[in-house]
Amino acid sequence: MLNFTKLKVTFVYLVLIVLVFFASLNLKNNNLLDKKVNLGLDLQGGSYILLEIDTNPLISQRIQNKVIPIKKLLNENEIKYEDFNVKENEITFLIDEAKQNTFKNLFLRKTDNQVNNFISDYNTFELDINFDNQKAIINFSNYGLISLNNAALNQSIEIIRRRIDDVGTKEPTILQRGDKRILVELPGIDNPERIKDLLGKTAQLTFRLVEDDQAFGSEKMVLSDTNEELTINKRVVISGDNLIDAQPKFDSQSNQPIVSFTLDRLGAQKFGKVTTESVGKRLAIVLDNSVISAPQIREPITAGTGTISGGFTFQDATDLALLLRSGALPAPINIVEERTVGPDLGKDSIDAGIFSLIVGFILVILFMLIKYKIFGLISNFALISNLFMLVGVLTLLEATLTLPGIAGIILTVGMAVDSNVLIYERIREELQTEKSIIHAFDVGYNKAKVTVIDANITTLIAAAILFVFGTGPVKGFAVTLGIGIVTTLFSAYYIARHLTSMIVLRDREGKYFKL
Repeated sequence: MLNFTKLKVTFVYLVLIVLVFFASLNLKNNNLLDKKVNLGLDLQGGSYILLEIDTNPLISQRIQNKVIPIKKLLNENEIKYEDFNVKENEITFLIDEAKQNTFKNLFLRKTDNQVNNFISDYNTFELDINFDNQKAIINFSNYGLISLNNAALNQSIEIIRRRIDDVGTKEPTILQRGDKRILVELPGIDNPERIKDLLGKTAQLTFRLVEDDQAFGSEKMVLSDTNEELTINKRVVISGDNLIDAQPKFDSQSNQPIVSFTLDRLGAQKFGKVTTESVGKRLAIVLDNSVISAPQIREPITAGTGTISGGFTFQDATDLALLLRSGALPAPINIVEERTVGPDLGKDSIDAGIFSLIVGFILVILFMLIKYKIFGLISNFALISNLFMLVGVLTLLEATLTLPGIAGIILTVGMAVDSNVLIYERIREELQTEKSIIHAFDVGYNKAKVTVIDANITTLIAAAILFVFGTGPVKGFAVTLGIGIVTTLFSAYYIARHLTSMIVLRDREGKYFKL
């Protein structure tokens, strides 16, 4: 146990040097690498935003989308119907009672059903059908609503994450809260109003033709930058789903900010066909039911690229491009709660955490020096190395440090000392029976090894459980605790053991040290 090869010694201290180097990157004057430990919301300050999804428009849209497939199913099977009505959350029509079972069987078949999806997770259908005499009533089933809501929530979380990542906020926290809510924590953001504006926009983009006269299938809309009233065809030429990229640029002629976009293959084909057939007409670009631009089609656009202009500032163009790249939210989102954590509160927390760490560190160092003399000095060196390695690993991972994370570091100090105390007490027991000091130290390290490893592994398992099932600050505590356990074992059984072996092997008689 006390013998170290040159290769092992080189490896141990190389790891120590590398991690100390990464730990040093957190100094204020660091210009070497763009790596450091990120501070969480409770330490750095920032915004806490609670969002809620409004699924009612999505339900209404999905019900509208079912109209044509249901009518097609009725017509293909020669089932006559009357008084077909569509409401926000249901479809009703009259059907002969003799045909009701036939239609119900078609509507509720598990395979080859293009109208009513079978949800295998819940062993039920997306839509329910009920009859009131001759009246058929179709609406979403309970599990259909749950499935719709879960899909919308998961999609919204992913899109919100894309939008926030594009802004450049480091280590945001985006979590589901309940059935319809999303928690967003943004540490250290400079412009929370911009973030809220980006998160609150659905970003439903459509391209539609402008009509000369009011006609069936058209609606009146106002051009946002000029207040010009336009007659817009309701038929969507292409939607934002066909976009694969959007970037802010400057127009080469007017030098005004614009948004350049690129369409996928299918979108490019549709766009090319429409612009070829509609040369001379205007094309309305509609974002969330607001016309942001209505340029004239001067020539066919077949390359699958185009630009959006509308009197933007460069910031407006950047935000619009970000929204288009990230995709449209499936349903509107409302801000139901907002809190701002000031940096002063975070500074107080950091100061309190550092003060606690320093006080505990000093007390531990003094105890080890008094109790174990020169070996206490070795233990203290290993403890300091342990802290540097812990910070180095956190820096390497660019982890987020929270107030509970500081508590995890303080706990690591205690566990590191505990490991050394166990080892030295075992050695002390062996020195009472063994004549050979080298053998006593060797046996002491071996016997303490099982106890130390068992204790740390059980704690590591607990940290892993906290990380997997915990959220926010709990995860921060789990991360620092888990890394601290690993660095503790490394410092105790490699750094401290090597230094101990150097002393013991040079002073075999034990003249200059005592335990």
